[in-house]
Amino acid sequence: MSKSPSTALITPSYAADFEHCRLLCDSIDRFVADRPDHYILVDNDDYKTFLPLAGPRRHVINEKDILPSWLKSARQGFSSTSRKIWFSTRTWPMRGWHIQQLRRIAIASYLEQDGLLYCDSDMLFVKPFSTRDLWQDGLLRLYRKDLGINDTLPESGKLHKDWTRHAARLNGLGEVSFPAHDYINNLVSWRRDHVVNMCRHIENVTSKNWIAAIGSRRSFSECQIYGAYADTVVGGRGHFAGRGALCQTYWSGDALNREALEVFLRTMQPHQVAIGIQSFTGTSAHLLRDLIAA
Repeated sequence: MSKSPSTALITPSYAADFEHCRLLCDSIDRFVADRPDHYILVDNDDYKTFLPLAGPRRHVINEKDILPSWLKSARQGFSSTSRKIWFSTRTWPMRGWHIQQLRRIAIASYLEQDGLLYCDSDMLFVKPFSTRDLWQDGLLRLYRKDLGINDTLPESGKLHKDWTRHAARLNGLGEVSFPAHDYINNLVSWRRDHVVNMCRHIENVTSKNWIAAIGSRRSFSECQIYGAYADTVVGGRGHFAGRGALCQTYWSGDALNREALEVFLRTMQPHQVAIGIQSFTGTSAHLLRDLIAA
């Protein structure tokens, strides 16, 4: 009998999101039935803050252990709360949200699981779920919104197009035509072997270290980069296309109150198992905890 594929949960986070991340951890412990290993990827300055979340199957990973030493970081001011910038002679200066994306890719080389389920730290599970549900006959679910990057997107959609073009360049693909597929969500699954091979492929295409190649543009999307590789470079091998996001997400807007959250939960699709309330909306993590507990 063949061994069932294994899956790890991956969460990049940072200190300002700690309470949201702790809520995610509690929701995983409550709702994710198969108890997979969970890896929380953080900056060196935040490592001690997150250590209390560690346990037998939950691991806090310092970025210093997975990113190259030539990528440096420093605060822009004298305060310990000043924003950080990551810099090198090989890349544009990068912010924390850039580095979180790089951590998501880099961790693949240090793990052994077959699949990686990326869970943003400001999402949480609200229904029973098993990572085994992501697999069908050895194929892993790949989130894809067909032709989702198009002219109906708001002004921010220009960024999505730039990310998609950069992903194509990195993967040695031709010019992108739009509409194009959208692979971005805050609960997505990738094959670990594909991620490792994707990094090698990018290095072969660009003749640069994969981090230097990705960081050669001011902004990028790791989901678009992986989607271009998995769907086009290797022709979808090892994946099946998942129709519909597993996580219902509130991307932007005012902070949600209890009534708005209750409406948001009621509008979830039957296949959805998690919700994502972007932390920068200011929605209270304590309110989310109270509502889910109730």
